[in-house]
Amino acid sequence: MTRVIHTGDTHIGYRQYNSPERRRDFLEAFRNVVDDAVAEGVDAVIHAGDLFHDRRPSLVDLQGTVDVLRTLSDADIPFLAVVGNHESKRDAQWLDLFADLGLATRLGPEPVVVDDVAFYGLDFVPRSRREDLAYDFDSIPAEADHTTLVSHGLFEPFAHADWDTETVLEESTVDFDAVLLGDNHAPDTAEVLNTWVTYCGSTERASASERDDRGYNLVEYDESIAISRRGLTTSREFVFVDVELAEGEGVDRVQERVRQHDLDEAVVIVTVEGEGRPITPAAVEELAIDRGALVARVNDRRDLPDEDEEVSVSFADPDDAVRDRVRELGLSDAARGIDETVRNDDIADANVRETVERRVRELLEDDESAFDPAPEREPGDDDVTTVADQLEGEADSAAAVESDAPDNDETTADDADEAADTADTASLGDFA
Repeated sequence: MTRVIHTGDTHIGYRQYNSPERRRDFLEAFRNVVDDAVAEGVDAVIHAGDLFHDRRPSLVDLQGTVDVLRTLSDADIPFLAVVGNHESKRDAQWLDLFADLGLATRLGPEPVVVDDVAFYGLDFVPRSRREDLAYDFDSIPAEADHTTLVSHGLFEPFAHADWDTETVLEESTVDFDAVLLGDNHAPDTAEVLNTWVTYCGSTERASASERDDRGYNLVEYDESIAISRRGLTTSREFVFVDVELAEGEGVDRVQERVRQHDLDEAVVIVTVEGEGRPITPAAVEELAIDRGALVARVNDRRDLPDEDEEVSVSFADPDDAVRDRVRELGLSDAARGIDETVRNDDIADANVRETVERRVRELLEDDESAFDPAPEREPGDDDVTTVADQLEGEADSAAAVESDAPDNDETTADDADEAADTADTASLGDFA
């Protein structure tokens, strides 16, 4: 029997809530998975992408990752992995560096055999490039009784899917009996065309919506394939305080509910609904911090009317003001489109970076001069001239309100900063 740990979405380097402690938590969660692998004596650790949260991890994060991988290497347990969307680079990948150091193997079209299982890999592929994707894999080695594909993306029939699993299985030159996936942070398993397809989930909560315990999968290959779930008991505790305010109730009731919980070193997420009075999130967050919480966030999900309906204050629409200013800068239509993408409220903060990068690539594929400055722009103008500067302005605005903004998904200002980082090399001159 062959036994492997299936993990992924470790997001090492993610400074969640701008907290250095949370950044360390993501590395420690990966370390705990590896410690379990050594203790269990598994035959391999399979990582399904997003080892790092960012394609430019810090030196500290790289050193920590190398240290963890050496633990596996010293135990003679191979580390096999694919590249996810968060860490993907246009050239060589960090995974290639770890492979050069003898600490990892990057999976691809050629099989890597562990005992009697042949593992193949498919890195994350943007949706715009999948139509002509050839699922061409090398032939199955004679010694392999099982074949497994490892990939990263949102596959059917799971939530938010944009990748047709049946197409992958039908067009692949290898018949797979299991598909081990990353990208969806919720663990789940289904059978598609007589093939087990499973997500391992993330090893740390990357958003307040991820309430289930974190963990990984243990996959056992024998005459059949068995997939079981293992939890990580050492993860940072999240305390979820849900408050339904009755009419007339306010911040006192919310604080009362917060006091009912042990908050020591926990991340505290307070969600307020109901018909009660408006509350001041800062008062609740300060109480939680005073009671030992590492981080506290209040999400008031109510659409509350103004307390004094007789007072009417009108401000100019800031989005309209920004659009007018962008037009004055003489940016190209493509650059203005990127600006609109960054400020689109329908795009989750966590997806801004990927959406912007995908849109830039699509525009350049259609027209290499898409980002040329508009003709009416005067030479020598000292105004902002790059997409990067536009995005950095959005990042600064997000950072200014980060402490007051509700944490609805996995990031706030951090990913706005990353969006700016992504555009650092995207100046109009570079695209010209």
